[in-house]
Amino acid sequence: MIHDDHPFQLPPEDRDPVRQFRGRLVAPVTVVTAGKEGNEAALTVSSLMIAEGEPASVVLLIGTTTDLWDAIQSTSGRFIVHIVDTARREDADAFAGIRPRPGGVFRGVPTEQSEWGPVLTDVADRMYCSRSAYTELPFHYLVEGEVQKVELGDLTDPAVYFRGDHRRLEKK
Repeated sequence: MIHDDHPFQLPPEDRDPVRQFRGRLVAPVTVVTAGKEGNEAALTVSSLMIAEGEPASVVLLIGTTTDLWDAIQSTSGRFIVHIVDTARREDADAFAGIRPRPGGVFRGVPTEQSEWGPVLTDVADRMYCSRSAYTELPFHYLVEGEVQKVELGDLTDPAVYFRGDHRRLEKK
């Protein structure tokens, strides 16, 4: 690690209070991938909800300035949601754009191409989704997707996001 603090973090008095409030909610750490080979994109997303049902659905927020939106468009609205464990925290930071990765965010990350986009093969828990609707908000897209396929591994050490950091879920 190069330094102990986040180099781009604003001083406390300049931070957005809504963002601070959201940061106090424990959230999952997921990486959403999409795109055709050569145009792949990934983004760490903690703002999402999963709804059971027929069909099951996912709702997520992605920034309007991210490459992920264009990648989702290039795969006809298909994308993959991967649940990240603590062993992949550095990958989650790279996909979030807060950890530099020379050679691109996928460098050194095992992937296989699918019709939904790149599959992170070292991440066993994933959902394959197809966008069913979206709403453009001032700084985000609210993306609704239909769950088409789910693959589950033996996730025992998920990463969680709390107050600006990926953490370990601890059982007492």
